[in-house]
Formats: sequence, C-alpha cells, structure tokens
Amino acid sequence: MPPQGFPLNSPLIHNKHMNTKSPGSTIAAVSTAAGPGGIAIVRLSGPQAEPILTRVFQPRQAALPLPSHRLCLGQVVDPETGRVLDEALAAVMRAPHTYTREDVAEIHTHGGPMVTGRVLEVVLRAGARLAEPGEFTKRAFLAGRIDLSQAEAVAELIAARGRAEADLALAQLAGGLKENVLTLREPLLDVLAHLEVALDFPDEDAEILDGPQASARLKRETLAPLEKLLESYEAGRIFREGLALAIVGRPNVGKSSLLNRLLGDERAIVTPEPGTTRDLIEAEALLGGVPLTLVDTAGLETPPRDAAEAEGQRRAKNRAAEADLVLLVIDQSRPLADEDRRLLDLMRGRPLLGVLNKSDLVPALDPDEVRALLAPARVLQTSAKTGQGLDGLQALILETVNGGDFQSDRIPALAPNARHKRALEEARGPVRAAIEGLKTGLPPEIVALEIQTALDRLGRITGQTLPEDVLNRIFETFCLGK
Repeated sequence: MPPQGFPLNSPLIHNKHMNTKSPGSTIAAVSTAAGPGGIAIVRLSGPQAEPILTRVFQPRQAALPLPSHRLCLGQVVDPETGRVLDEALAAVMRAPHTYTREDVAEIHTHGGPMVTGRVLEVVLRAGARLAEPGEFTKRAFLAGRIDLSQAEAVAELIAARGRAEADLALAQLAGGLKENVLTLREPLLDVLAHLEVALDFPDEDAEILDGPQASARLKRETLAPLEKLLESYEAGRIFREGLALAIVGRPNVGKSSLLNRLLGDERAIVTPEPGTTRDLIEAEALLGGVPLTLVDTAGLETPPRDAAEAEGQRRAKNRAAEADLVLLVIDQSRPLADEDRRLLDLMRGRPLLGVLNKSDLVPALDPDEVRALLAPARVLQTSAKTGQGLDGLQALILETVNGGDFQSDRIPALAPNARHKRALEEARGPVRAAIEGLKTGLPPEIVALEIQTALDRLGRITGQTLPEDVLNRIFETFCLGK
C-alpha cells in the first residue's frame, strides 16, 4: 500500500529528522491522507508528546496542562520565531488510555500539503522524529494493546475496497482470530503440561496421561477447528484480494464490449474491425461487494498478423491460466468454427463460464452444443450491446467462484490471510503427528516436541513467536502515520 500522509521527500522535512531512531523516542507523522482537505492530523506518540505539544501549541482559553482526551482551540506557532502557522485544535491523551499506551498528542490543522508540512516541521524541530510506516501500530502491538493479527487488520481495514473486505478486517480487529488461536492452543498446552510431568518424573507409578483420550481431545478441540479455519481461507482471499477475471475468445466476439458493460464505462476501444485489442486491458470494479480485476485479452485462435499481435495472444493465454475465472466469449450469430472448438479445448479444466454473446442478433449456432462441449461449466446468453443477460452473468460470476459454493451475501465470520494460512498449515502437521503419537504410545519427549512446534507456529499468527525481521517486514507495509 502506498504511504499516506505528508510525503517523505518534502523539502519541508529536513533529513536530520529522518534517522534519529531510538527505543524511547517520540514519533510524529501526518495521519491523514496526502493532498488538500478540510482537516489534517499531525499525531505524536512517546514520552515527549505533551512537552512538544506545549512548545508548538498555544491554547486560546484552556489552561496548561491541557485536560486529557479533550480537543482545545488554539494556534500552532513556530517556537523559534513566534510566528503563527495555523489556527487548530489540539488534544493530549495521556497513557495508558491511548492507542500506543504511550502519551499521545494530536494537532488538527487545516488540510493541505503546505500548512500540514509546516506544522509537522516545527513538531520535528521541537524534539520528535518522523515515524516509520506503521510505527504507531507497531508500538501498540509491542505494548500489548493489540496482537499481530489485529495490527494486520488495521492495515486491511484501511486498504479495504469493498464492504465484505472491511467486515472481515473489523472482525479480525475485534480479536476474533486471536480468540480462535488461543482456543486452539489451550488443549495443546494442557497436554504438553502433562507430558512435561511425565518427563520430569519418569518413575511415577500413577498414570499421568491417558494417551488415547488426549489424542481424541486434540483431534476434537484443536485439529477440527484448525481445519475449519483453513477452509475459510479461500472465501476470505476472494473478499480481501478480489477476483481476477479474464475475458477470452476469438477476435470480434464482443470481449471489449462485455468489459465496458461490466465496468459501466467505455474503458476499451470497440470497433467493427476484428483484432482491435492487441494487448491486455485491465480495470477494476466492485461486484456484490467483491473487488474484481477484469482483463480484456487479445483475440485467440487466429493466426497473428504481426509480432505485436502474437505477443498479445501469448499474454492472453498466460493471463487466462492465472485467472480465478475465465469468461469464454463466443459469437452466437456465427456458426461454431474449428477455432472455437480449439479454444474450448484450450480452456478446458479451468474455472470457466461460457458467454454466448450477441443474443440481439439472429442465432447461427446451437446453444445446447456449446453447453455439451463446455460441461460442466455453465453457459449464459448475453448481449453486450443491449445489456441483455448482464445481471444474470454477474450473479453467475459470483456463484461459480470457489467450486460453485460462493455466495456474495455469505461473508465468512472470520478468515485467515495468506500469512495466517501458512502458519496454520505449518501447525497442522505437528498437531496430526502429536495426535497419532498419543494414540500409539510414542515416547512423551517425541510427542512434546511436536506439540511445541505446533504452538510455535500458532504463536506466529498473534506475534508471540514471530522472528523480529518478519515482524519488521509486516509493519513496513503499513501507511505512514498509522
């Protein structure tokens, strides 16, 4: 995600403020989007947040020190020159009741790069340093205010392109995934504690752990819900990342017209001559709350006229192979040709929808023949020219994704992202090994090692056991000022 807030290369931000990182430093950044606006917010966090605010802000009526968690009207001044930079609202929020659990201060200025930049500059000169991307949220994580899955949800909520994606991020921000991971870990910790006793007191006569019973518990309380979380990943991926949808077909079957209809905009050039589209045309849209990346491709299965068209066809085939769903467009006003049949064979086995376009013209092929050739893929008749069948096509796109079980109004309550999925998959093997080891009576030290590995992998989701370099990479993707 591109950084938000005041640009780092601004001449108003001197380089001396960029490289003064220290653990107890006070950080500052613009927390609102760059560009002109009604209001911009300069945020500070750290032990010097309130003293720095006192140096650069003069309240109009309120007495110093300012009351906590209350906006006060005043002026931002340059402490070196006494010059008034803006009329603004400011607030100090004292620890620990803040986002970072440090003292936090905010200055609400008039929006615009010049005013905001000057305010940020005097704050930096007064003793703060420029925050790194995601550093406010990183401090909240390190202070125990949120876990890593909730921190990631902050970035996902900011970047959300559709309602469903935002709902998933909100569920994760509320701690839903964290609670699920803690629930998965609890039986593992209980069994591990019993195994540790067995290792520490090997000569005890009393039976410390019933292996088959513990095995059944881990299968029921850890493995089963872990598998369920993994199953929800694909639906969550669709809502988070959207669908990549490739529109393919022979030249002049109406691919570009169909793209324009789905977008509700004249994005692609449409002419009566075949071969108008010689390269990929990509555009984004929302369909049922799901982000779509639509790709209009060059016409396939006809001899290319030149090197450029040949390259366009090569790219079209590659993009069709990578797409979540292929719309195979056929002109039903022309008889089914050998090129159409070769294209049907080429796309066989991919997630596919058949689109018999130009239904406004007299048909020259048998739709049932196409349905038989494409089975089990669904086939729909449309007219990109008149819009006939477009509503049905949009509904069918959503229903076809994810093995036909996808419904746009059935958002999963919770779904892991790609990093969480990898951690869950890495935990699943050791959990299965521990279940089998307990059932068959493997030595306790072997089973304990498997359980410890599973706990480590699950801990990576919440950040309990994640290496520092990975942690830094995660927060580097955040917006500046968040």
